[in-house]
Amino acid sequence: MKRTLFALIAGTMCAMALTACANQPKDNGEAKTEKTATEIPSDSIIQLAEADKTLPTTLMQALSDRKSTREFADKQLSLEDLSSLLWAANGVNREDGKRTAPSAVNAQDIDIYVCMQQGAYLYDARKNLLQRITTEDLRSAVAGNQNVSAPLFLVMISDLSRFPERISSDRSKAESLANMDAGYVSGNIGIFCSAAQLATVPRATMDKEALAKSLKLSATQLPILNNPVGYSK
Repeated sequence: MKRTLFALIAGTMCAMALTACANQPKDNGEAKTEKTATEIPSDSIIQLAEADKTLPTTLMQALSDRKSTREFADKQLSLEDLSSLLWAANGVNREDGKRTAPSAVNAQDIDIYVCMQQGAYLYDARKNLLQRITTEDLRSAVAGNQNVSAPLFLVMISDLSRFPERISSDRSKAESLANMDAGYVSGNIGIFCSAAQLATVPRATMDKEALAKSLKLSATQLPILNNPVGYSK
């Protein structure tokens, strides 16, 4: 009787061990499947990819991990990561054209300029594309007098003329609202970068005169903030 019981126990344990081994991932040397990584082209118009809205990180985890980083890996962002980043920053998230970031009186005064090695581009959220403004590499102008080197900078520029006349006629009030709106966009960038494990830091320092000249900004277009973005070093 005892021998039969021992045999049953031994057989059960052996079966469990075999099942566990069978369920272990096979180490057959095959590379794990990675997300698509397309190089950002140097075209005058860059069609962006659809934003990836399936990041597994929770909001609370992204907030817990959020931090300012001024060191970046020497690696260009993929087109897919840039596309998701821009949508999170200030993309269209409703059929009525409203954005992921709020703006005072829905003026949608904040434009995002993407400054990269191949030039500076204006983000068109409605068409989900980048329109090249200049082939100049303006990253040093955005860095200003600080030693910040990143694959790209997102520059937030408010067009004060988009506010209704009752606001735009008061420059001080318009600039105050513009600063607030730029802060919303920069905040979105920070949270997305935390969730996507990208590095960034919000900055106000930049050579505004040089940027205004190279980007052909009008008197009502005000550079406010910028976020260098890259992969963590």
